[in-house]
Amino acid sequence: MKFSRIVIKLSGEALAGEKRFGLDDDVVLRIAKSICKVHATKTEIAIVVGGGNFWRGRTAVDIDPASSDYMGMLGTVINALRLQASLESLGVDTRVQTAIDMDKVAEPYIRRRAMRHMEKGRIVIFAAGTGNPYFTTDTTAALRAAEINADIILLGKKGVDAVYDKDPNRFSDAKAFTALSYMDVLQRGLGIMDATATSLCMDNQIPLRVFGIDDPDNLIRAAAGENIGTLVGGTEYV
Repeated sequence: MKFSRIVIKLSGEALAGEKRFGLDDDVVLRIAKSICKVHATKTEIAIVVGGGNFWRGRTAVDIDPASSDYMGMLGTVINALRLQASLESLGVDTRVQTAIDMDKVAEPYIRRRAMRHMEKGRIVIFAAGTGNPYFTTDTTAALRAAEINADIILLGKKGVDAVYDKDPNRFSDAKAFTALSYMDVLQRGLGIMDATATSLCMDNQIPLRVFGIDDPDNLIRAAAGENIGTLVGGTEYV
């Protein structure tokens, strides 16, 4: 076991698969199976889910940004509940905690309760972002990782297998990085995470492992400490 406690960040698009909108049940199940294999190593797991497969509000018109962000938070709750269903169908106890009160469907986010769940072998899924507009789910991942003292954030990306100097889907000469510092990410504007999330990771010395989630087995490799994708910060883990 490489890490004792991890945060896995999954984008909404990763759960949509090739559908690009909504949820692909087969993809969700494949990802859930990989998460279960990591869980079987006695690694404590928290997951932060995005909501871009349902709503990307900053491209919408005639709606104020705060309302749009709240709509996106609701999308993350749908994703969290769906992922929970797949994990529990595989026999792993899972709890969803939301940053907005939704006591009919999930627990409220309480730091000590989340940590206790993980200590008891349950997977915890954090939904509804930070509960505040203007903050992304990337920032949520960084914030929750700091709060629960996670060893690393595993950032599964759809469509790419590492961090590149430019879009590898558009430029054939794009160069992949094996390791970067936090300042490299900020100064180069590489867009792995937003600047707030990257700064929060830097301030709290939380390393990130960026890898491709199109192959869910990459999650198992990343959790085992294999040098796949790109490592940001945390040179002790290289």
